[in-house]
This record gives sequence, C-alpha cells and structure tokens, in this order.
Amino acid sequence: MSDTINITLKVWRQANASARGQFKTYELKQISTHMSFLEMLDVLNEQLVRQGEDPVAFDHDCREGICGACGVMINGQAHGPDNGATTCQLHMRKFHSGDTIVVEPWRATPFPVVKDLVVDRSAFDRIIAAGGYVSVNTGNAPEANSVPVPKDTAERAMDAAACISCGACVAACKNASAMLFVSAKVSQLALLPQGVPERERRVLGMVARMDAEAFGGCTNTYECEAACPKEISVENIARLNREYLKATLNKRPEGTVAT
Repeated sequence: MSDTINITLKVWRQANASARGQFKTYELKQISTHMSFLEMLDVLNEQLVRQGEDPVAFDHDCREGICGACGVMINGQAHGPDNGATTCQLHMRKFHSGDTIVVEPWRATPFPVVKDLVVDRSAFDRIIAAGGYVSVNTGNAPEANSVPVPKDTAERAMDAAACISCGACVAACKNASAMLFVSAKVSQLALLPQGVPERERRVLGMVARMDAEAFGGCTNTYECEAACPKEISVENIARLNREYLKATLNKRPEGTVAT
C-alpha cells in the first residue's frame, strides 16, 4: 500500500460573513497518509500562497483533540469518518487515492460563517455565561476526602465534563439542537455536591439562553452522540430534561397546580 495519495478537495470559500460562498476545487498530489487532516490543509494553503491565492481560513489551536476549535464537516460528517476523534486527530489514511473530499463549515443559524471554514461559536459562550459555573463562595479548598462522592457518580460527572464545546452535535443535528452540549455542561455540575446549590438557577438560565440563541429542539435521533468526538452520551439529555422539569415546578407560585 502506498504511503501517498492524490485527492481532489472541494472546499467552501466565503470571503466574509456577508459574502456569498461557493465550493472551489483543488487538486493535491502525493499527500502522505501519515498526515493529519489539518496538516493536509496546511499543504493546500502553502500551495495556494505559492500561486498567489488567498489561503483557506480554518480554526485550530491545540491540534491534540482537546480544544475543539478544528471542527468542520467532511463529506457530510462532523469531524469526518473517524469515530471519537476531532478533525485534527483524523489522518489521511482514512481516505483513498482518487477520492473527492468535500470540506465545509458547521451549518447552523447560531453558528454564522465568519470566513471560509471558520464559524462564530460564541453562542456557546453565552450559554455558559448564563449558568455553566459554580459562583458560590466556598472559602478555602476543602480536604479532598471530606465531601465523599460515589465512584460511579464521579465518573458520570467526568464523562460529561469531557465535552470540548466543538459544536459537532449542533452541526450533525437536523434541527441544529444544542441539547447535548447544554446537557453535558448541566450534568457535570448537577451530579456533584458543589453544583447543587445553584442547580435550578443554572438549568433555567442555560436553557433559556439556548432557546434565545435559536438552537433547534431535540427529536432524539442520536446523531449528536454519534458525531461527538468525546462520545458524550445522550443520557445527559434525559438528565437535563429532569433537571429542567424539577426547576420549573419548584418555581411555580405557591398554590398553583401543574397541568
């Protein structure tokens, strides 16, 4: 098997947020199968610069699957054909010589395109600002074993906290729902004692902000879980719904009855 491949790229090019975008076709020769997908885009950009063309803009930072900045749609799949991996962890050995690869940004109204493959994901930041934190004054750090947390509970909280806010769940969902993201951020704190005092305010505020950002509703197709590079479970969405229902009922004025 050859260590190099020749590929055709169809890349979404859009000069700015207000410009009309379109796919442009590029040919790349002798691409090492050991390259990551982002390294392949680096090679493309070097080629474009040599030709006097504008390089393709794309987000990236750590290139280690930690920051979540690198997300793009690759042949219609968020982060590409690898399971449990970000775009920067995807390697060109997943493709074959002669393949045509379509690369485009996240497609969701709350994620407007800034340029080429770069989208504005600040809607996620605003959801976090609406309650995704612990603000109570806890004083000095308590001794580690003074607040016992059952092992399975701690593991569920850590699994939820693995979310890197990349937006793949939104891009993969036919409704552009942010429920998996929000549920992960709510769950990681709702499961731990430190998050309990603010749990009702947190879930009400974050869900309200999610709705205000015009994310769609969840219809349980599980595409979000399949696309998530950290394999966040949709069980968190069920927990979010329970947290939201309890918080809503507790907010009812005294003497009213749920219908």
